[in-house]
Amino acid sequence: MIAAGNLTADIARDVQAQHTKAEQITPLVTTPQLRIERIVSHAHASPADFWYDQDWAEWVLVVSGEAGLRIDGEPAPRRLRSGDHVLIPPHVRHRVEWTAAGEPTIWLAVHYP
Repeated sequence: MIAAGNLTADIARDVQAQHTKAEQITPLVTTPQLRIERIVSHAHASPADFWYDQDWAEWVLVVSGEAGLRIDGEPAPRRLRSGDHVLIPPHVRHRVEWTAAGEPTIWLAVHYP
């Protein structure tokens, strides 16, 4: 079956209303060895003192918006803008320090072993 869509469609643009809501995570492709998802953030961040420590690799691309991605051991968060991407190997601790407050930040995340 052929599936098609648009990564920037169906995103709430009312940023003020979104600030209190959870990030929007939409699975795009899911197989036993691969997961691709769209994540929409509105001024979201990882909880204080929380770090992702995943058993799988994650490649992320900021499609639009901005974010601060903190990698454990680095002196400061990486500022990611539209078009920037990062490959995070398994068990590299990381967290989202911030995402843009004035516009949605749209991520494309690819998870694999």
